[in-house]
Amino acid sequence: MKISSVEYFRIDMPLVQPYTIAYETVNEATNIILKLETDSGLTGWGCAAPDLEVTNETPGDVIRNIDQHITGLLKNESPFQVARITHHLKQLCPSASSTAAMVDMALLDLMARKAKLPLYQMLGGYRNEIPTSITIGILSLKETLDQVAYYLKKGFYIIKMKGGMNLEEDVERVLKVREKYGYDFSLRFDANQGYSASEALEFIDRSENARIEILEQPTNQKKEEQLGEVTRQVSIPVMADESVKTLKDAYKLASKELIDLINIKIMKVGGILESQHINSVSKAAGIEVMVGCIDECALGISAGLHFALSRPNIAYADLDGHLDLLDDPFRNLFDLRNGVLYPSKHPGLGKIEI
Repeated sequence: MKISSVEYFRIDMPLVQPYTIAYETVNEATNIILKLETDSGLTGWGCAAPDLEVTNETPGDVIRNIDQHITGLLKNESPFQVARITHHLKQLCPSASSTAAMVDMALLDLMARKAKLPLYQMLGGYRNEIPTSITIGILSLKETLDQVAYYLKKGFYIIKMKGGMNLEEDVERVLKVREKYGYDFSLRFDANQGYSASEALEFIDRSENARIEILEQPTNQKKEEQLGEVTRQVSIPVMADESVKTLKDAYKLASKELIDLINIKIMKVGGILESQHINSVSKAAGIEVMVGCIDECALGISAGLHFALSRPNIAYADLDGHLDLLDDPFRNLFDLRNGVLYPSKHPGLGKIEI
């Protein structure tokens, strides 16, 4: 089986509602979709979600990478050579993680379709479902309480709140959420690098009654010792997100015991193959993993889901990015029921209907 055709298209998707995190406000998302056809009639699909802060790319960068490098790299090649192809791509485009994720995803999709298996089964098939958190951006207190009520009624039972811009307001919001809605759901908090170490410690101390389950990326990604300081002094697990963009990052933080958990995002690290390597380092260090996402259409979320289902130490999922998007052309690639994600029974990443 050889790749006979390489095509792509761009999708620009406004958000249902703009959201704010510690370092930006997001109004829309652009994804680049890669379509690979083979001489045997199979088609594989990949998705890039470029983000200057997270992946160091623009949509134009991804398109240039396809035109200048990817088409020539893939044409007439076997998709089963995924390690060789992604290795060469990393040399050609060393700072283009969502570009690499897009190619990796499409190749693995083709392999699983050839094997007539859902991708998660080909990758290891450890579990058949996983609960996901639902994320609430930085909002006013009233808007936060309204959003929590809405998602609890929808059946979600893991709420992730964003913060990091105003310590006083963050403490008030998490305490009021618990005061109004009780403790029958998990509550996680993501500061998106917004705190100093002392502010993170103060937040945890003052919000003790909120019973925060996980504190995600409280401090700046360039100040790893601050992250370690928080990890050593708080009783709840501290998760690295922006601090882990490469395999080397994961090894460094794990070997220095600076974190308790790692958030692996396929777009951030460059694909499922690289995510597997980071997951192995995490497992060796006794660190559990969350599979997260950025502003990805359902195709990208499907890839994250299949990876999350494949390994035992992937204990958490934050795969809700597609719910923020309007005009997503991908449908029915997985099921989301009462806060739990279930993969498609179709081969690969699921049945594509666009």
